[in-house]
Amino acid sequence: MVHVTPYLHTSTSTAPACAPKKAMIHLPRLKHTDKNAFFLIAGPCAIEGEDIAMEIAERVGEITDKLGIPYIFKGSYRKANRSRIDSFTGIGDEKALEILAKVGDRFDLPTTTDIHTVAEAAMAANYVDVLQIPAFLCRQTDLVVAAAKTGKVVNIKKGQFLSPSAMSHARQKVIDSGNDQVWLTERGTTFGYTDLVVDYRGIPTMQALGSPVVMDCTHSLQQPNQSSGVTGGKPELIGTVAKAAIAVGVDGIFMETHPNPSVAKSDAANMLPLDQLEGILTQLLRIREAIS
Repeated sequence: MVHVTPYLHTSTSTAPACAPKKAMIHLPRLKHTDKNAFFLIAGPCAIEGEDIAMEIAERVGEITDKLGIPYIFKGSYRKANRSRIDSFTGIGDEKALEILAKVGDRFDLPTTTDIHTVAEAAMAANYVDVLQIPAFLCRQTDLVVAAAKTGKVVNIKKGQFLSPSAMSHARQKVIDSGNDQVWLTERGTTFGYTDLVVDYRGIPTMQALGSPVVMDCTHSLQQPNQSSGVTGGKPELIGTVAKAAIAVGVDGIFMETHPNPSVAKSDAANMLPLDQLEGILTQLLRIREAIS
């Protein structure tokens, strides 16, 4: 069992604490945990096939090994929340989950995927190390409890409709279910009908609850509810959102990336081109060093 110790602010103020407490994250196969770096959750939006998943995992693994960043591979085995019935939802649950397991084994990486129903919790837990609760489902008690009872790390995305402090209740559901390994992810707040904004005060607010906090730098730039039924986005601002989050003191960074986002089968409008990842991560490390 290895540990990563990101900064965790314990002040109840919305401003970062002067003397942050470090929180232990217990996660098998997580590397570079002796560094004072943020951890990275990155991969394609959806598992489209084995070859592309392996390509992304290998390249991101090379970059994070070079830079000394703890890395968790992410890929959704099923996309349940779609605007249109003809939108891509996946290549099949078992096939996609097996690819996630192969990625973890081949590159010795922890992996994560999102779940949507109670039955999926135990199924997905057989293949990945971290179970992600989608933002729209963060208040679904049965789902959160089922994820917690698997014993896996549970990463709950903050609903676009919730205040940061309200995430205390979702977090407590995991803890009351006997699992203290819970992370919280900021992914933007609804701003009108077709946009999201990020209130960076939410990062220290959620850290003060006692859990590591992750910044989702891609979904927070979505432009939902488009008349076409396809969610838009502003991927050119991914670096901006990430840099601001690191400056505030976030523990982890979440980015979806793809070698060619324009042909991706899900969230093509939001993903970071894979060839831009190293440059952004290098900048984030410099900011992290400056504030440490």
